[in-house]
Amino acid sequence: MKKALIIGAAGFVGGYLIHQLKDIDGYQVAVTKMPNETIPGEGFEVYDLNILERESIQALLEQVRPDYIFHLAAQSSVFLSWKNPGLTIDVNIKGSVNVMDAVRALDYKPRMLLIGSGEEYGHILPQELPIAEANMIRPGNIYAATKVCQNLIGKIYVDAYQMELMSVRAFNHIGPTQAPMFVVADFCKQAAEIEAGLKEPVIHVGNLSVKRDFTDVRDVVRAYSLLMKHGRAGETYNVGSGHAVEIREILERVRAMAHCEIAVEVDPVKLRPVDVPIIEADTSKLKECTGWRQEIPLDQTLAETLDYWRAQVRAAH
Repeated sequence: MKKALIIGAAGFVGGYLIHQLKDIDGYQVAVTKMPNETIPGEGFEVYDLNILERESIQALLEQVRPDYIFHLAAQSSVFLSWKNPGLTIDVNIKGSVNVMDAVRALDYKPRMLLIGSGEEYGHILPQELPIAEANMIRPGNIYAATKVCQNLIGKIYVDAYQMELMSVRAFNHIGPTQAPMFVVADFCKQAAEIEAGLKEPVIHVGNLSVKRDFTDVRDVVRAYSLLMKHGRAGETYNVGSGHAVEIREILERVRAMAHCEIAVEVDPVKLRPVDVPIIEADTSKLKECTGWRQEIPLDQTLAETLDYWRAQVRAAH
């Protein structure tokens, strides 16, 4: 039985990836978290790990000896990266290099997947859409710049040390349990609170004119699993729906699903210093390599995310 290690499994994607690898793929699964984090569930090994401590990573890898390593640990909020660029650089660059160095020191070559972001492409020209992996990179925020750096170093390590390492550029992934610092969860949480009478019937929003490529997190982790098996070392793969949707349209779909009338107000706090106007993935490379296809439609994801927040609001009150 193959053994998979998920580094940084306490976040939004971690729970879904655990389910994919353990219950669908049938792997033996080990996961890491920070000491202050919890990971619900059973049937997998859990270890505390700080990726800024290289020796700790080395000791864990020698103990677990995974066949597959999914490197999810990151500071993944664009908003927070503007507030704390130093932390974002430490975790996303230094932490990733620590993991790569620990893997490189092993006496065997596990396969490894580095998780990057569609934000890496940055300011995309109209003629470049949909954006392919070979396109010029123009990161427009701190988070994106750190993920570009991770990707470049990963490719260098493959070439220099013959590591079995692939990278993905994951576009916006959404679904139930996502934190409300991300736009879809934010809209759904606000709508659920309004329905419950806990706040005035107004959703507060940031920039509604930007367009993003949204994919259900369950489709995303299925792509990760397929790439671990079929991806080529040194290659980068886009993971997304291939279709950009305006944030305003997401908002209107959530408002239409709500059980009451909801107004909209722009909150200056939710506006970013720089916003890339449109991001849309070309996923042909992923599809050709793995046969992956998007299976869960956007409206299903929005409805299930709204229902999740309705349940959270009821439980809290």
